[in-house]
Amino acid sequence: MANLSLLDKIPNNHLNKIKKFSYSLIESFQIEHTKQKTMLPREFIVAWMLVFLVIFPNIFNPCTCQLEPRWAAKKRHVMREKVRKMFYHAYDNYMTHAFPHDELKPLTKSFTDSLSELGNLRLEHLPQDYNGSALTLIESLSSLLIMGNSTEFERAVLWLSQNITFNVDARVNLFECNIRVLGGLVSAHMLATDSTNRLVHGAYKNQLLILAEDLGKRFLPAFNTPTGLPYAWINLKYGVMVDETTETSTSGCGSLILEMGALSQLTGDPTYEYVAIRALRKLWSMRSSLNLLGTTLDVVTGDWIEYSAGIGAGVDSFYEYLFKAHILFGKEEFWRMFHSAYLAVQKYFRHGPWYHEADMRTGRATYWQLTSLQAFWPGLQVLVGDIAAANSSHREFFHVWEKFGVLPERYLLDHQMLHPTEKYYPLRPELAESTFYLYQATKDSWYLKVGESIVNSLNLYTKVEGGFASVRDVTTMQLEDHQHSFFLAETCKYLYLLFDDSFLVDRNYIFTTEGHPLPVLRDWHDRLPESYISTNWSFAQSEKQGRRSSAMSLQVCPANDNQQVESACHITDARADHRCFTDEECGVDSTTCRRRSCSMAGYCGLWLLV
Repeated sequence: MANLSLLDKIPNNHLNKIKKFSYSLIESFQIEHTKQKTMLPREFIVAWMLVFLVIFPNIFNPCTCQLEPRWAAKKRHVMREKVRKMFYHAYDNYMTHAFPHDELKPLTKSFTDSLSELGNLRLEHLPQDYNGSALTLIESLSSLLIMGNSTEFERAVLWLSQNITFNVDARVNLFECNIRVLGGLVSAHMLATDSTNRLVHGAYKNQLLILAEDLGKRFLPAFNTPTGLPYAWINLKYGVMVDETTETSTSGCGSLILEMGALSQLTGDPTYEYVAIRALRKLWSMRSSLNLLGTTLDVVTGDWIEYSAGIGAGVDSFYEYLFKAHILFGKEEFWRMFHSAYLAVQKYFRHGPWYHEADMRTGRATYWQLTSLQAFWPGLQVLVGDIAAANSSHREFFHVWEKFGVLPERYLLDHQMLHPTEKYYPLRPELAESTFYLYQATKDSWYLKVGESIVNSLNLYTKVEGGFASVRDVTTMQLEDHQHSFFLAETCKYLYLLFDDSFLVDRNYIFTTEGHPLPVLRDWHDRLPESYISTNWSFAQSEKQGRRSSAMSLQVCPANDNQQVESACHITDARADHRCFTDEECGVDSTTCRRRSCSMAGYCGLWLLV
């Protein structure tokens, strides 16, 4: 958390008045003490008066609070333009030095055809004749529209429709290609067909949807397994390769439903949604008795390979997509899965504001470490309504950011040190994403300061003449010659929306794990979810009027009467009278989402300050 001094929070004009008043009082003090032949240190009196006047600031300017919104609006405008310049510095350099290849190498002002390398740590089976699919351009489409550049958006759509083909001999990671390419195309198609985006009438003729459907068909052979769980790798031209690895991750086969479900809704072909849901159901059936899932598994046998899991790499977007699929498609099945999974995470992974990893079979902690991908979690908690827990974790992530200048890939919590080999920062967006969500939920200007700090760090440490470079080592700020496409798809987008959310006014979107917006449409819901029907709404009373609030936002326990409401984190105590012998018999408090513990007197309660 930022260590802001009291003086940093005082406007300059206010501070000057305080100083003048302080010095006049100093003179009075000194005169009086001169008579008594004693002298008080000048610094002591100044410090004492500043503390007094910070506590009672309205002595001089009772209207300061009314001027704050005007100042904040000006500040947001300045920061928005800084982010816009960041985006175009990255985008223009990509278009100049790398387009139509996949990603930019900013240090050498060259390119990499990286679609086949994503998730391919050993760089195996790389294609010989693959020359890129304009990955960064596809990832930038929604960002261009959000920033109001419909002209460049239309140019990009026209070029893609005339030049891109997915009939290429390239082995790609199904998960990465789905969230980056399919998600980028589907999202941009929906934005292009939205009349409020003011595109040239008749200029768009579903070109992006045609490309998306062609890509979706090329994904389908990956799902031809005995379990219905898809292979992690697919050749876009020839399908699943002979002797292809059968190992995949929980995210890899459980985070496909948003993009493929949307593709089914847009094309009328239910196949894409069907295979994604079948894989998700199979994966959920493999959970342990604790409602936990591991990290990696075999798609042929359905056996777990890695039993340790958390909310970071390999699992993160699985949780995210369960809840967002419930919002987008309105299916109660997704909510029930998410609710059970969320409770398990809170029970077995959470330790104060941190989340460690644990064995899915026993719930015992395995690795005490922070990974940069975990920083998405507070943003998801905002959607759930668990604001207090989101704020707590977010501040710890930002504390690590401040400590190093950026967020390292892995930080060992038990040793309070960097991981010896994973010291890099590849321009990841997750902290900016959670900052955006928390500001939307609270309107607390502190999050704008967090965003400003992120922007300043990115410009200070990662900006080069040829774009923005990843950080190879956060201890030395040595750079790496790679500008990831998600920097334009997510990092810049969330920072821009933090300071200017006008694009979202009167609209309802959910963002995919790659930051691509998908509008929430009533026609995509089979029926109104039971969680949102009128009988499940309660009223939060204020002095002025009754304000309707959902049980999710109130975080209340199931009532004892006939009115059943839900809390995202509530776990009841083992006994109705709240008596206990061990902490394991105590649940999770619904309003604070903190783990209850057993007191020496044998009662469950919030006894621990963690």
